[in-house]
Amino acid sequence: MSKINRAIISLTDKKGVEGFAKELATMGVEIISTGGTADVLKKAGIKVVNISDYTGFPEMLDGRVKTLHPKIAGGILGMREKKEHQEQMKKHGIPPIDMVVVNLYAFEDTIAKGASFEDAIENIDIGGPTMLRAAAKNYKDVAVVTDPDDYGKIIDELKKNSGTISEATKFYLAKKVFQLTARYDAAISNYLGTIEPKPVPAGIKQGTDFPETFSIQFKKAQDLRYGENPHQKAAFYKDIKITEPCVSNARQIQGKELSFNNILDLNSAIELAKDFHEIACVIIKHNNPCGVAISHTNLTEAYLKAYSCDKTSAFGGVVGFNRKVDRATAQEMGKIFLEAVIAPAFDKDALEILKGKNNLRLLETQAFPIQPSAFNLQPSYDFKRVNGGLLIQTRDKASVTDLKTVTKREPTEDELGELLFAWKVCKHVKSNAIIFANCGQTIGIGAGQMSRIDSTKIGIMKATDAGFNVKGSVMASDAFFPFRDNVDKAAEAGVTAIIQPGGSIRDEEVIKAADEHNIAMVFTGIRHFRH
Repeated sequence: MSKINRAIISLTDKKGVEGFAKELATMGVEIISTGGTADVLKKAGIKVVNISDYTGFPEMLDGRVKTLHPKIAGGILGMREKKEHQEQMKKHGIPPIDMVVVNLYAFEDTIAKGASFEDAIENIDIGGPTMLRAAAKNYKDVAVVTDPDDYGKIIDELKKNSGTISEATKFYLAKKVFQLTARYDAAISNYLGTIEPKPVPAGIKQGTDFPETFSIQFKKAQDLRYGENPHQKAAFYKDIKITEPCVSNARQIQGKELSFNNILDLNSAIELAKDFHEIACVIIKHNNPCGVAISHTNLTEAYLKAYSCDKTSAFGGVVGFNRKVDRATAQEMGKIFLEAVIAPAFDKDALEILKGKNNLRLLETQAFPIQPSAFNLQPSYDFKRVNGGLLIQTRDKASVTDLKTVTKREPTEDELGELLFAWKVCKHVKSNAIIFANCGQTIGIGAGQMSRIDSTKIGIMKATDAGFNVKGSVMASDAFFPFRDNVDKAAEAGVTAIIQPGGSIRDEEVIKAADEHNIAMVFTGIRHFRH
């Protein structure tokens, strides 16, 4: 292992660099640096050789050319064990560079802020990836650092090993480089693939939401014990850029290791809970809601209303909240077996109660805004894998902005509130989906059936089995009614208002049925299939 004698430091993210560079300087490492990074280090009292003094060429072309020089590339790529390389480096006055500390222009952050095309182009880093890839390729001789979180580990190893870094550590660092540059290039490729050139050259396709090639990268968060079934291997990967509160950036504060199915259910629970600005509780079983409720007073009421929808299915379920979990709610949850609970936070008393169930998984998301519209909704895509391919779609973020009453009777104000509640739930239920709701809670859910009338029958059956009277409730359907039989069945059970997308060739027949039963019906013009 060769000693670290010379390092080049050029950073966009300068977090922690002063302390790191001071430690290197104390060990006698010569530091070469560029522009803004050099200024930061000099202000911290660290001796720095400016890149232009080192190469003999000024930084030029508005900073586009700084490190693209044989003295930099040669110093990084020269193999120490190869005699010919060492002779050529000596002949051309190229000292070896033993460490490269570089991160890249913040291209993803730039485009996320809605920057102009010109600004996006200027934030495509050239010199940074070149140095990183060169150092990673020559990892046996060069330590390459891209992540400020690695600074401490590297300094500890240098101190422990008399200024050297092991080959194993260098290989670990090199792998991180190619993971970073792969993501960086993918972000640029995906962005440019959606841009429409102006004017559009002959034979070139117009701009699109979906580029000709699509690249994604996720970072492994953990290995899982198994997948959906014990004979399947599995792991959980996260989008490292996600800032929206979600299961991917939630912190587990108690309980057994998460399973593959837990993560799916936790995601469904929190995503539905986030759709409400009212206090809300969601209970998920096998990736479908089995109870959803809101409250205008407290979380415990929301939980008890959601639980009452289907107490049998709630056993072993996953619960999601959009408010901090308090003592009273924790006490109620403690009465049954649950797999996991996800919420923005848990207060001290709630944790004290729930720690008695040490296998119960508790996850905290970061605090999130009350208004769902305030969420950062990146990433904007949903992915569904098929054998040999990938389906990509924009996320289902549509909300109802213009309800159209199509029956003779308008819904009352109370009915309208219940309809909108049921419609939000409907979006998160497997198709064909039918929701019966009353008093801010689901009372019956028909999910995942091949025919809509079966979902309607099941929803009524579930409500009746749970002890609810469907009379006076409202019904939501995630897609249009192909026949009037669903309306007739709902009327027989006592439904007073229905919300559905509309768009069937038999809409007139369906509306006529609603009028015959004095049911108010509104069309959303939006479908919420969930396959």
